[in-house]
Amino acid sequence: MRFITAIVVFLIIVCAASAQDTTRVMRPTEDKPVLKPHTEDRYRLVPGDVVEVIYRYTPEFNQTVTIQPDGYVGLQIVGDLKLGGLTLQDALRKIVEKASVRLKEPEVNLFLREFQKPYIVVSGEVANAGRFELRENVTALQAIMISGGFKETAKSNQIVIFRRLNDEFAEVRTLNLKSIKKTTDLENDMTLRSGDIVFVPRNTLSKIERFVRIAALVPLIGPVGSLIR
Repeated sequence: MRFITAIVVFLIIVCAASAQDTTRVMRPTEDKPVLKPHTEDRYRLVPGDVVEVIYRYTPEFNQTVTIQPDGYVGLQIVGDLKLGGLTLQDALRKIVEKASVRLKEPEVNLFLREFQKPYIVVSGEVANAGRFELRENVTALQAIMISGGFKETAKSNQIVIFRRLNDEFAEVRTLNLKSIKKTTDLENDMTLRSGDIVFVPRNTLSKIERFVRIAALVPLIGPVGSLIR
């Protein structure tokens, strides 16, 4: 009996210790979770941006230049150089590389003095077609509302979105916004990016090509140089 009693007592002690360990494990940790910061792509230079190039030891070569519609700038020592589409860091490395041909270990700084503000273009059968500054996330339907809404002659079930891919081509997408006007289904809408063109046609378009040349969009936005992104 004493042996059995001893075993029972031992088991009680083991169970109690296990319960304490379990309680200790289940106790919320005092350390707060560390959230990783959200990283975004760095700004890339576009036509119309104004940059300043400063040489530390040869200030006579300092320049403030505007990036041309083709993405190029003309720099002393360096010559014509394409900076459009590059980040400031990449553009600086490119300038230093070219300047090193004529200067020994040049120290160069590059500053963005003026930049093109993000924008969208709404054209076609809307009350107030034009170019609108993009200050926050905007969907295609919201962009149309900003431009005054559909005209009675608008074909709202075949909205065309043009999104620039490069200097020559733009991708084409079509949206059916007619059902959104009557329901809360927003699956057919899409968030716009800077430089997107929203075109509201008058009649149904018989055929929509997936890609078009940038030059074909001139009637919607004006001169080619105004299509910055």
